[in-house]
Amino acid sequence: MIKLTKKDGLWTVTLNNPQKANALTEAMLSELVEIAEAANEARALILTGEGKVFSAGADLDEVRAGLATSDLWERLSGAIAALPCLTVAALNGTLAGGANGMVLACDLRIAVPQAKFFYPVMKLGFLPQPSDPVRMAALIGSSRTKMILMAGQKITAEEAYGFGLVNRVVDPDQLMPTAHELVADSLAADPRIAAGIARMCQ
Repeated sequence: MIKLTKKDGLWTVTLNNPQKANALTEAMLSELVEIAEAANEARALILTGEGKVFSAGADLDEVRAGLATSDLWERLSGAIAALPCLTVAALNGTLAGGANGMVLACDLRIAVPQAKFFYPVMKLGFLPQPSDPVRMAALIGSSRTKMILMAGQKITAEEAYGFGLVNRVVDPDQLMPTAHELVADSLAADPRIAAGIARMCQ
């Protein structure tokens, strides 16, 4: 349910469970963690989804079995954030729940106009993963972060762009071409220079 392609230094990771809105199971999370922890050799990484939803978050059946509090979420976002290459989340649709973590850990985020963003963790009776509010607040500020996490607001792609949560909003047929355009310079650069710039931007 996770598809990985590698070509000329570019790793493209696709959530591929569209029948269930790319809801994340423990097996899918484990596979994503393995990919992210092995991606130090990548020169750029694009994270996207198949279908009309990027991810509905955790699979609700597995949430009841304890997935919501698994350390896999933090391992995944931490591994993505630590990568020395440029990482881009290409959001093909709505982003919900715990799936926010891996997207917030990416360097850049682009989305289609139909995408919506929400994180109803409080309503479900759980705390968010520790790094998620920190990364979200760094992008959009404390007040807007509370609007999403505590007021339970679902925001549109246009609002997300205005907040600074996403860097660009593009038509669906331009989503992957735009992602490829964004990573092109990094793929062409000396990896040591690209990694050095990444460190300087932290």
